[in-house]
Amino acid sequence: MSASDHYEELRPRAFAIAYRMLGSVSEAEDVVQEAFLRLHQTLRRDERIASPRAYIATLVTRLAIDQLRSARARRERYAGEWIPEPLVTDPSPADHAETADSLSLAFLVLLENLTPQQRAAFLLREVFEYPYPEVAEIIGTNVDSTRHLVARARDHVQERRPRYHASRRQRQELARRFFAAARQGDLPGLEALLAQDVTLHADGGGKVPALARPIDGRERVVRTFSAGMSMFARFDVRVQVTEVNGQPGALAIDAQDRLVGVMALDIADGRVQAIHSVANPDKLQHVRLGSLLPQAAASAPTSDP
Repeated sequence: MSASDHYEELRPRAFAIAYRMLGSVSEAEDVVQEAFLRLHQTLRRDERIASPRAYIATLVTRLAIDQLRSARARRERYAGEWIPEPLVTDPSPADHAETADSLSLAFLVLLENLTPQQRAAFLLREVFEYPYPEVAEIIGTNVDSTRHLVARARDHVQERRPRYHASRRQRQELARRFFAAARQGDLPGLEALLAQDVTLHADGGGKVPALARPIDGRERVVRTFSAGMSMFARFDVRVQVTEVNGQPGALAIDAQDRLVGVMALDIADGRVQAIHSVANPDKLQHVRLGSLLPQAAASAPTSDP
């Protein structure tokens, strides 16, 4: 099998690992490209690779661990709250059970509290279901140490992990009602859809105005979110409901068909538990509006939004 054949077959899993490790589309793409470049160079030297799948998983994981260690220092200096780069997705029903749980922005933010090695061990074992001996080989440790890493990560994650008890259709319907109430300025209707302890998170990266810190509580979130939607209306920014990181969300698109924000909702027990809003333009460059919004494609500029 050629390197290009391996790329087509193995890239989806490679990117899935890298993105969950890094919370960045651009950094994940760089890691995947580097891993496949090394695979290609190894094959050109006629060196035998017993399992290309294991080889790529190992390379991607180790490169992501190194990348995450350097990224941590940058994120500590980040202007305002750091939120992962959003993936605007439309997973198939068969894929949705996994993506909804391990792709959500809330879950990826939670993983930021793990060490890079804990994060790798936890994701490989708990999300991608690699056996412990294989996880140990990938991250370069022994099985006992791997079990310890996974156990500590699991304890941390299970205590705070978002749970999605509603069906996909129920979440989509609640999101539709949520954004409709927000557009109409229906504050009582909006408040009725929020959990009492709802939290609003926003990431402007110091590039655009955003919250300096998260806002907690139904009343404060309603006021702040409604003010933001009113500002959208004044500047002719439309909101298109879609799916973000496997969860209900929306795109904010300006009058020139440029993407200016992505919002994701975490929904459980029939209420919105958290809102994550990403407006840092650097984190939106990878989103291709034309492929997501047919109605915008005809008028969208040819350059990236």
